[in-house]
Amino acid sequence: MKIGIAGLGLIGGSLALALRENGFDVVAWNHRSAPYEAARTNGIECARRIEELAAAEPDILVLCTPLKAMDSVLQRLAPVLSHKTTLTDVGSVKREILDSVSRHGLRSVFVGAHPMAGNELAGFDAADARLFDGATWALTVEKDTDRERFIRVGQMVCDGVKNRFIVTTSVEHDKATAQISHMPHVVATALAAQLVDNPVSNVALALAAGSWRDMTRVALTTPDRTQAMVDENPDNVAVLLHGMAQRLEEAAELIEKGAPLESFFMHAQPYREVKAKLNKKIPEGVFTVRCGESDDSWASDLVAASRRGGRVEHIDVVEATVRHFPHLREEE
Repeated sequence: MKIGIAGLGLIGGSLALALRENGFDVVAWNHRSAPYEAARTNGIECARRIEELAAAEPDILVLCTPLKAMDSVLQRLAPVLSHKTTLTDVGSVKREILDSVSRHGLRSVFVGAHPMAGNELAGFDAADARLFDGATWALTVEKDTDRERFIRVGQMVCDGVKNRFIVTTSVEHDKATAQISHMPHVVATALAAQLVDNPVSNVALALAAGSWRDMTRVALTTPDRTQAMVDENPDNVAVLLHGMAQRLEEAAELIEKGAPLESFFMHAQPYREVKAKLNKKIPEGVFTVRCGESDDSWASDLVAASRRGGRVEHIDVVEATVRHFPHLREEE
């Protein structure tokens, strides 16, 4: 399988390296040619223009550019992208990219994707195939998602990167990533800003250890990247921040009154229990979901399986192998 990569930053570069490591052919384009020398030494073919990337007719073309550049990239791709090529992405929001793809007439060839991998670094110099080790992806399906194209992207994830994936919708995805990524970036930044303003900040910083490091790691992300996350998913992030502020305000009031915080701390107990099970890395079983041409419910079945803790570890034109993991709630 040949994979095209549009954008050789941290994620695009790391994906290209991981794919090459697993024997996939990779052709890439970047808006600046600076990474090309290093990319070529790693067996990555480089295109001078994005139109040349499309002309190479990769089986999958992965959009790894910032969302703010996506419209201009899609505008250039739309007239030249072969119908043989499946279009996907790695963006942390799915509704906006789906809208953009639709505006440019490419929705029929698109399957949304998001690898839960990354760090506070940027650029091809920071790219590392190991960035994807153990990562879970989200692949999104809508009512009009093409089955064969979805399977193709799933095979890239499972075979090309050796990862698992869950299946969800763009709306559900954006709510979920706001909870576990976008909102925490804002909260971590608020913690770091509070330290900056604290009169005893120097003493506190000298004493900072594991808990502070873990809670503020993503505050080291460059402000423009964090701002972009919030700008791309504002409604979901705002709702969660209001909810977080209310929880903290209620806890502060209890502390001021000298009241016990047992219920506050115990509310998170189901998460502690599930996390303990996940840390043991012992899945709860394996089952299959039919994905054949005659299986009209393949998409809804995969979404339902993911909502119950399932993660796809293999997919082909007949079926998907789903490994069941501990989860927080039972879905109907």
